[in-house]
Amino acid sequence: MSGPLAGFRIIDVTQMVSGPMATQILADQGAEVVKVEPPGTGDLTRALASRRRGMSPTFAIVNRNKRSIVIDLKTARGVNLLRRLVATADLFVQNFRPGAVERMGIGEAELRAVSPRLVYVSISGFGESGPYVHKRTYDPVIQALSGLASIQGGAAERPQMMRVIVPDKVTALTAAQAMTAALLSRERTGQGQHVRLAMLDAVIAFHWAESMAAHTFLDTVGQVSRPLNTRDLVFATADGYITCGAVSDVEWQGLCRALEKPEWLEDERFKTPAGRVRYADARLELAAEVLKRRTSAEWLARLDAEQVPCAPILTREDLINDPQIAANRLIVEGTHPHAGPMRQPRPAARFDQTPSTLRRYAPMLGEHTDEVLTEIGLERQEIQSLREQQVVA
Repeated sequence: MSGPLAGFRIIDVTQMVSGPMATQILADQGAEVVKVEPPGTGDLTRALASRRRGMSPTFAIVNRNKRSIVIDLKTARGVNLLRRLVATADLFVQNFRPGAVERMGIGEAELRAVSPRLVYVSISGFGESGPYVHKRTYDPVIQALSGLASIQGGAAERPQMMRVIVPDKVTALTAAQAMTAALLSRERTGQGQHVRLAMLDAVIAFHWAESMAAHTFLDTVGQVSRPLNTRDLVFATADGYITCGAVSDVEWQGLCRALEKPEWLEDERFKTPAGRVRYADARLELAAEVLKRRTSAEWLARLDAEQVPCAPILTREDLINDPQIAANRLIVEGTHPHAGPMRQPRPAARFDQTPSTLRRYAPMLGEHTDEVLTEIGLERQEIQSLREQQVVA
């Protein structure tokens, strides 16, 4: 088995996106991930729209390279079975609401008793204490509380939700890095630990650097902050849309040349990076008025020649055939054994010595129950007994 995390075993009882995507990243990098799902529907993302023969696109992507086992954790036999699984594992990850795992008998203390070096990971919406911990959590709730919706709307506009589930995915990326760091620490010290991560914390930490610039220094006298109602970097051209931007002095000079506006170089508002931030709205409105006069291709050629950061704004259909994405060999095609032909992105990080691979397509519910239970020493008769009692499926 290839991948830098080959040899590590993860028991994953998470559902939806943040937890499953985090373990998918580690699975892509070689870790063995056993996904434990409840009987019936399994992970809720299995039932999302656009299903193809029982497999939704979202589930197919964030659960690839995993095996699925069904265990009813509401039963004592199911909990004991999970503990037997954890005894063979390096890492356990859950995203139940705070307090649930303790009531179920699968909290840190119970699982560390069977696996002393275990890395135990808890992903929550808001943390373990405070006025919001009782709330059910989905991506829009975190967008609302983290300030993302307000930032998207701007100071003078109605708040807007981002149409990509950024909080779930930021949490997944943060969790994947934290889990890898905890495994590295364990390899060095021999000790496992409990990693706790709140979606709210992950998102605020993610967007703070630029979005909270006006609130970072306690003494804000002279603070330069881009107005919240500044227009975005989407510019209409004569035949479509592009984006372009200039941060450094060199890029700003190139932009002025490309747009044939040398007088902007003499405008006192725009002579420094700080000034271009402070007066961003005026600067971008001036650029928008010019850019709508020619085609996207003409402007992109001019901007590229001046080394100004720019790009066409691609639709989802466009990006599949974009030459840079093709050159990166990012999108791969294959045939899911149940859902049929599909395309998906390869793992983004490339390792030259321990390459990540797409070893398995996302599993059907309980596809590997017998296989995994046999590996941890259960006999066929015991598995059959568990199945008859509906503890496993």
